[in-house]
Amino acid sequence: MLRLMMLLSSGRNYTVNELADKLETSYRSIYRYIDTFRQAGFVVVKSGDYYHIAKESRFFRDISQLVHFTDEEAYMVNRLIDGIDDTNTIKQNLRRKLATVYSFTSIADVVVKNENASNVNALAEAIQEKKQVVLKDYASSHTGKVADRLVEPFKFTTNYISVWCYDPSDGTNKQFKTERIGSVEVLDKAWESQDLHSSGLTDIFRMSGNQSEQTVLRLGLRARNLLVEEYPLAEKYITQEDENHWILDTMVCSMLGVGRFVAGLADDIQILKGNSLRRWLRKYAQMLSKI
Repeated sequence: MLRLMMLLSSGRNYTVNELADKLETSYRSIYRYIDTFRQAGFVVVKSGDYYHIAKESRFFRDISQLVHFTDEEAYMVNRLIDGIDDTNTIKQNLRRKLATVYSFTSIADVVVKNENASNVNALAEAIQEKKQVVLKDYASSHTGKVADRLVEPFKFTTNYISVWCYDPSDGTNKQFKTERIGSVEVLDKAWESQDLHSSGLTDIFRMSGNQSEQTVLRLGLRARNLLVEEYPLAEKYITQEDENHWILDTMVCSMLGVGRFVAGLADDIQILKGNSLRRWLRKYAQMLSKI
């Protein structure tokens, strides 16, 4: 009912069927909730087949202030959040909670770079409306090519850095970096593979994938401190071995994140378990030797 109230007081008009689709409930429930709002003193206006809550409704001002921020307010809140150290998990939690309260698309304008906000807003609209999109001129670091990609976007990562999409061309779920997208074309075509949407796993090094592998490291004091400062979620996977050493036992989705960390602190880290990590580091060392 709160979600319905937010939709009806958002300034847009919706049909009962549209509201039922958005809230994934029956049209009968929507009618019942609207009647409940009217009994509580709200003025629910019907214009043709469209509904909205009128501003003259009892408590409307309090509700609208609760569920909406002005652009200036959102900007100031984000400036305050930006002042928190990037290694603090509270910063991510605040951003996430702000996004759930404030307009899903408008918050992108003050979180992402200005030149990228329009793409994020278009993707957010497609996610809300469950529409397919074409990522125009997507620059893939994996293939080294720039091409259009037809996908079904369904979830953003923290701070809109990437978007999880289902790729119908090969039947897999992938992350696409929003800053690598030239533009976004939202199609009229609805999702066709919602049951196959899966955002996969994300490890403590902020790398994502559909599979993970156990990695066990022995850390010195310097490596332990830097790990917790740079990747706060790692702390719960660390146990102290003795006065000067700690054991990190965690699952990683990609060798890239953990590999870069270990490579930078190789003199203070010992790999206890992780054959894939050892192979990655050997290749990395070979690449560095050619520079």
